[in-house]
Amino acid sequence: MKLNLGCGNDLRKDYVNLDIVDYGGNRIHDINSFPYPFEDNTFDEVFASHVLEHLDSFHKTITELYRILKSDGLLIVYVPFFLNTKYFGEPDHKIPFSIRSFDNYEYIGNRKLKFYEKWKLNHRTNYEGKAQFEVLDKKFISSHFIPLKWMDPILNIEPVIYERFFAGLFSPEEVYFKLRAVKN
Repeated sequence: MKLNLGCGNDLRKDYVNLDIVDYGGNRIHDINSFPYPFEDNTFDEVFASHVLEHLDSFHKTITELYRILKSDGLLIVYVPFFLNTKYFGEPDHKIPFSIRSFDNYEYIGNRKLKFYEKWKLNHRTNYEGKAQFEVLDKKFISSHFIPLKWMDPILNIEPVIYERFFAGLFSPEEVYFKLRAVKN
């Protein structure tokens, strides 16, 4: 089973479409209210496109998504990058996102860590939560305007360095994450 969280008008076939408003064919639930109306380990995939930035609590939401995902279930996220007008131009946006937004929930395993990852591991702010995700992919999306798409590979050579030193000059529109729920 797959969940389309905060579906809006994007009602997807073969998904449980969930939102606070009735868009005709979706289940209705306030996604700021926990728990969601699903059992533990229900979904193989949760698709969240431009919804997480509208919610009240990143930690509570990620913990809840982890609960309803099956082990090895995928969390697919598209969010506006916090320095882009797609984020700060919308008054309803509450949570800013960067390329490192899921660092506190990243499952490390035996992976060799970069310097900043070692530092971040010792400074996690996930409130000792159980939610852990393997980061399968994370990248900037420069623009959906075709003439700017050639920038994507450049922005993503080393995204953390790009974000730290150059994102203020040329701001990507979105950040994309593909995460796998790690449950032991």
